[in-house]
Amino acid sequence: MPLDGRFAPMLHRVAGLNARYRHHGATAVLEHALRDRDVGRVALVSSFGAESVVLLHLLSVVSPHTPVLFIETQMLFAETLAYQQALADMLYLSDIRTLKASHAKILAQDPQGDLHKSDPDACCTLRKTAVLETALSGFDAWITGRKRYQSTTRATVDFFEADGNARLKINPLAHWAPDDLQDYIINNRLPRHPLVAKGYPSIGCAPCTSPVKQGEDPRAGRWRGTTKTECGIHFIDGKMVRKTAKDAT
Repeated sequence: MPLDGRFAPMLHRVAGLNARYRHHGATAVLEHALRDRDVGRVALVSSFGAESVVLLHLLSVVSPHTPVLFIETQMLFAETLAYQQALADMLYLSDIRTLKASHAKILAQDPQGDLHKSDPDACCTLRKTAVLETALSGFDAWITGRKRYQSTTRATVDFFEADGNARLKINPLAHWAPDDLQDYIINNRLPRHPLVAKGYPSIGCAPCTSPVKQGEDPRAGRWRGTTKTECGIHFIDGKMVRKTAKDAT
């Protein structure tokens, strides 16, 4: 099936950017992307989760005034909220924007705070996906922590991706391996999310995240005991698709 013609210009734009920065490292890609006119207005989206500190530290070195979008689902662990504040202070990130669904929408769609039990997809849409989409409407590109090693569907992730017809994703860590992340954290003496040491290698909302046992998939603790596998909406080759939990941003 041919691609939507409206998407073709974006594919050319992505191809040009990837060719331009093909031989650059993560820091250089991040630095140039924030200044490249072909990229436009950029924000970093961070969950302040298990591995988030690496990309946040890189941003603090390159451009600490870049907007950082943090979605407060109002169901996060207290440890995540404390960690977010600690990193903001330590890294001197001056434009962290905490985003959340309005009180009116929460009352209308999840008045008892138990929507995650009956319809976890609807809960994610209400508290995360819709909030992020609204926030990103003011930007031309967003920085993510997507990496090739994370799953088969990310095996070909490059520094730049199309996110629909008019927005880019920037993946500075696309070519990093798990050891690269660990070495960076250790060498820069960066603090880990406190729940990592308690068996949480992947951290989401408190009601839907549990510890992971040795030998389990790192994301086995997300929505354990349910059939939920979807985390958000992404675009691949101009088509809207749902990614599995393992492939979530």
